[in-house]
Amino acid sequence: MKFLHTSDWHLGRTLYGRNRYSEFSAFLDWLAGLIEKEHVDTLLVAGDVFDSSVPSSRAQELYYGFLNKVARSTICRHVVITSGNHDSPSFLNAPKALLRALDVHVVGSASDEPKDEVVGLRDSRGVLEAVVCAVPHLRDRDIRTVEAGESVEEKSRKLLEGIERHYREVCQAGDALRLKEGGAVPMVAMGHLFTAGGTTVDGDGVRELYVGSLAHVSRSIFPAAIDYLALGHLHVAQGVGGEEHLRYSGSPLPMGFGEACQQKEVVLIDFSEGERSVTELAVPLFQPLERISGTVEAISSRILQLKAEGSTAWLEIEYNGAELPGDLRGLLEEVGRGSMLEIRRIKNNRLATLVLQQLSEHESLDELGEFDVFELCLNAAKVPDVQRPNLLQAYQEIVLSIHEGDEPLDASTSRQMQLL
Repeated sequence: MKFLHTSDWHLGRTLYGRNRYSEFSAFLDWLAGLIEKEHVDTLLVAGDVFDSSVPSSRAQELYYGFLNKVARSTICRHVVITSGNHDSPSFLNAPKALLRALDVHVVGSASDEPKDEVVGLRDSRGVLEAVVCAVPHLRDRDIRTVEAGESVEEKSRKLLEGIERHYREVCQAGDALRLKEGGAVPMVAMGHLFTAGGTTVDGDGVRELYVGSLAHVSRSIFPAAIDYLALGHLHVAQGVGGEEHLRYSGSPLPMGFGEACQQKEVVLIDFSEGERSVTELAVPLFQPLERISGTVEAISSRILQLKAEGSTAWLEIEYNGAELPGDLRGLLEEVGRGSMLEIRRIKNNRLATLVLQQLSEHESLDELGEFDVFELCLNAAKVPDVQRPNLLQAYQEIVLSIHEGDEPLDASTSRQMQLL
């Protein structure tokens, strides 16, 4: 039996105000094609299907359209989906009864009854083929009781004990099912958490699941009866504790510029004649991202090179020069004019240094409001007084739109934010 492990789709995620639906659509089309090509029997999606607990209608359309395509496939017979920390458990669970009719099994939230998180995969004759212990993202309230006066060490201990207990009980229920029906079928477990020693990268958007690093779990919490563990949450594809069969598939798309150089992948697991093979399959790059650092001359040189190559990359610029150009964005956009390149963000380190130099000895950025910092930026850039009212009004509108919700900014507001 063949399983395909993926996670952390983050459907609906934007990048500095730019929507990425074309990338998500291209990935899901590719994934559906891979399932057919590799004759995958079961697809495992280990959390963070969506980037928001209230996904956009377009993100939902991509999700349900993909499930419909896979459900109609004559190859893939089962899909198992668990929630991540970005997902709304109730939103994922809402259509679970309907999806089950298509052999799509959704576990959005932890249950007090371990067997509720056990999915028995059966063939057309009703014979058990495999057992999936579909453990969703475990929230604090799911696994421990809060008590007044607890120390950090006590909270940490209770969290880790709760996670270990939950996996033990669910896997015992899964093991009982397969023993009841012969015991020779594989048992796969799923999860969405941060394991000790896990690798992350700058800007990958991975959030701590619990307070600080309290619940970075060790390999030892996962029962030995698990034949393969499909994990989500970390965006870098990697194994756990040096074991081939305990894995993060990583995100299929680079979620930020810090992931731009990673080779993204999904994982194919083949159980055949009592043997298990694990194969990493590369995901194509659907939208190039590149981070460029240096002086104006160095950055311009790289942009011209990409332009000559016909690149369609989205760029994150980090300016490290000694001077403070009056219109750095305008200058660099002029260099790239006539190309398909998009400058998504410019980080002006020289401007940041000048802003920090304006702080008094006893001040820090944490103590200043967002409008105080904006005024420091205007001062550092020596913006004339006549231009300040319009810039302040645009900034106020941007701040208001951010505070009122997490919907992607419209094109006009996004452009204003980049200019500021």
